[in-house]
Amino acid sequence: MTPIIVLVALAVVAVAVVGIYNGLVRLKVQADNAWSDIDVQLKRRTDLVPNVVETVKGYASHERQTLEAVIEARNRAVSAQGAGPAERGQAEGALTTALRGLFALAEAYPQLRATENFAQLQNTLGQIEDAVQSARRYYNAVVRDLNTKIQQFPSNLVAGAFGFSNREFFEIPDADREVPKVKF
Repeated sequence: MTPIIVLVALAVVAVAVVGIYNGLVRLKVQADNAWSDIDVQLKRRTDLVPNVVETVKGYASHERQTLEAVIEARNRAVSAQGAGPAERGQAEGALTTALRGLFALAEAYPQLRATENFAQLQNTLGQIEDAVQSARRYYNAVVRDLNTKIQQFPSNLVAGAFGFSNREFFEIPDADREVPKVKF
């Protein structure tokens, strides 16, 4: 009878390990997918920035410093596309700050604010910012669940054995959390 008990105990342990492993894999895939969603939205935003700059440039070409700051911040955001959440958050925060300055500059140019193209670009950017925030919240929730499972017993034993590690949260620095706003 003892061999049967040992076999049953081993089968129960094996099923538990497989269940824990599959749960970790599911969370890892969800985190990868959520990060991909963030990446898509951030790429949409960086692709939109040149259109915004060109539109503003037509009305405020002498505001060269602000336009160059936006272009530089966009270039940093583009070069950070392969980076992890911490570095990406810094670059995207700088772009948000630069865009905020650009839209604040637009306040001084009523003709610019009145153009349909600028209004459409601003609306699209606002939608993208909302999508980024939504994707960031989802990603961070999945990362929280994955990191919790990796640290809890007994899943920490399985996670360690199979090389699962904690993920970074995607945070935008506090000073840069505001979505660019323009009043008409």
